[in-house]
This record gives sequence, structure tokens and C-alpha cells, in this order.
Amino acid sequence: MTLPVTRFCLVRHGETDWNREHRLQGHTDIPLNHTGLEQASQLSHAFLPGRDRFDALYVSDLIRTRQTAAPLQTRLQLDAHYSAQLRERHMGALQGLSYAEAADRIPEVYRLHQTRDPDYDLDGGESLHRFRARILDGMASIAALHPGQNVLVVTHGGVLDIMYRAATAKPLADKRDFPIPNAALNWLDHQDGNWTLRRWADESHLSGALDEIQ
Repeated sequence: MTLPVTRFCLVRHGETDWNREHRLQGHTDIPLNHTGLEQASQLSHAFLPGRDRFDALYVSDLIRTRQTAAPLQTRLQLDAHYSAQLRERHMGALQGLSYAEAADRIPEVYRLHQTRDPDYDLDGGESLHRFRARILDGMASIAALHPGQNVLVVTHGGVLDIMYRAATAKPLADKRDFPIPNAALNWLDHQDGNWTLRRWADESHLSGALDEIQ
């Protein structure tokens, strides 16, 4: 039996100071900066109550996603389901370092990160294979709870990277060639275990949208 389509809108959190510094955040609990808080406010106005109906809101439990979701909760009158399963990839030895610092201090770890070796755990973090399994299991569980419904998810850039690849069959080891802007809207469908990309990186609600800071 074919199950009904669950429609997802996935949002990356607003900007943090570590985004601006090109610093790898991972599970480190960094708050939004002033720009990120403004992006969160603008994000909430991308949806009109009554016109844009969501049946559920799921949010990574880190502070930067919780802050991004807060104005959405108020505007759309939704309770948030906070989940550690929606966290960013754990970046192991790279966590807290800028890209430049990582290249200088732990060049072999940085090299394997840049080559996207899918089995390498970043010296104590998560491999891409393990990260993908966590995210796809979590998202499939959400879809199973909401067949035929509309779900809003506030999460992280690495999570969106996994979901884009799942919907387009892009291999984990391939270099990213698609944008993941802060506070943009990304629409995917889930049906019978399969993901389909509908629309990606919509920043039309953001005034003076910033270039992506990874």
C-alpha cells in the first residue's frame, strides 16, 4: 500500500559568530549572533498563519536552533519537539577550530575531512556514514509519525547536506556543489522510504541575505 506524502520544510539555523569565523561548531552549543537573531525574526515572517499550515515542528536541541525556532513557535502557534538526533555532525578533533587552525594544527585530520572520507570519524567524532544513518533514521521516524502532513524542521547545515544527498542520490564522498544558507527554506517530500527534492535554498524572505558561511 502506498503511504501518503509527508511534506517537509527544513531550515538551517541563523548565523552565529562561529559561522562568521569559519569555525567548526559540531555539538558545541553556540548561540546566534545579532545577524542570526534578525534572520530568525525574518524567517518567522516567511509563513502566514492560516495560509502556511504545519502539523508539527521539530528542532535540534542546541541553542542556535532553539533560538531560530522560537519566533516560528510564536507566529505559527506550534509546540517544538526538541531532538538530539537532529544535531549537527560531531566534528571530533576539529570541533571548535577554524578551518585555518585545523589545517595548521592537525593537518591529517583536516585533510581527511576535506576529502570527505565517509568512514573517518574525525578522531573521536562521527564518520559521514554514521552521521547519515543518524539523520536518515531520525527523519524517517518523524515522517512515520506524520503521514500526509506538513512538518517544519529547524536543524543544521550538515543535516541539510545529508538530506539533499538523500533526495538526489549524490554520494557522500562527492564535494558539496549546492548552497546551504542560514535561515533559508528547503522543501522535501517523503513517501514509502524515499526522499524527493521540491525546492532548495529559498532566501526570498531574507532582506540582504548573506552569502553562505559554512
